[in-house]
Amino acid sequence: MASAPSTIPQDVPPYFIQPLIPGITAGRISCAQALGSEVYVGCSNGELLRYSLRAEPDPTKLGSYTLLSRQSLTNGKPIEELILIPYLSRVLILSDRQIHFYTLPSLDPVLNIKPIRHVEAFAVDQQHLLRAMPSLHDIPTKLQPVDFCVIKRSSIALYSLYEERLAYSREMQAQPGVQLARRTGQYLCVADSQYYNIINLQSAQMYTLLPVSQAKGDPTPVKPFIVVVGVNEFLLLSWTGASTLGLFITGEGDPVRGTLQWPSHPLSVCLDYPHVTTLLPNGTIEIHSVETQSIIQVIPAPSDGNASADRRVELVASAGGYVTPSSEHLEKMRMTKLRFDRK
Repeated sequence: MASAPSTIPQDVPPYFIQPLIPGITAGRISCAQALGSEVYVGCSNGELLRYSLRAEPDPTKLGSYTLLSRQSLTNGKPIEELILIPYLSRVLILSDRQIHFYTLPSLDPVLNIKPIRHVEAFAVDQQHLLRAMPSLHDIPTKLQPVDFCVIKRSSIALYSLYEERLAYSREMQAQPGVQLARRTGQYLCVADSQYYNIINLQSAQMYTLLPVSQAKGDPTPVKPFIVVVGVNEFLLLSWTGASTLGLFITGEGDPVRGTLQWPSHPLSVCLDYPHVTTLLPNGTIEIHSVETQSIIQVIPAPSDGNASADRRVELVASAGGYVTPSSEHLEKMRMTKLRFDRK
């Protein structure tokens, strides 16, 4: 899903749907990420696919994404998560409770860093993920490490990733059962099957925020969602039994802003500030404003005739941005003659 320019009038929808890569069987895709003109796809059979945008020599034709490489992890297990770290040209891959380290964009294994094992969940500091890639024109300097947390069965391990090595920092105790984790700075927000919790990584203190589900007596599992909104702010989703509420919480556990609301529990939630985009079970995509908490756009589900082929299963946010082939510039550009005066 691509963004329209932020300077457009309010009556023009900020998002539109456009296919990027046709022909991939949705059942095989387990995760995906994009960066610039590259798209990386993890599959349920352990395959790792790399697509690249190929420009067409004919300016009247659209460029298209083509398969550049295909490889498999040695364990052949599903690839559960891809985290791109453009700042260090690295990819963190979670598969079979192990974090593997690969290079960007070639997807070569980093041979001098062994996989981290017994991983229940992990969270890279969101502020470090937003660091800009070093420019070729910049004066060469030593790059800062990227910090992340690894949640194991009963502990949280802190690591720092450098260009060519991985440094273990320390470990703290944690309650078992963590399903999801997100980090911004010194604050780590984790969710188990029942509650959201905040952990201050500096003081090693944890406190409970709110339940994942407020529907008393309903044994149906509810998927937790944690979205990092800013330097010291999270968005948490809680099912009430009749609707889902989105609450903005600081790292200290204080509520801020207003509350978002959905008629059903979303399948996916993404942040593209100042918008929160959610995929609902009926295939509808809703876009809320973070600043006003109002709905600013609704993208309806695919028509019945194309429901099987176009079924929406997940939304993915790509912090580094990506390139979308578009015909709009072709429609708006026309060849014209220019006259130059010689002086």
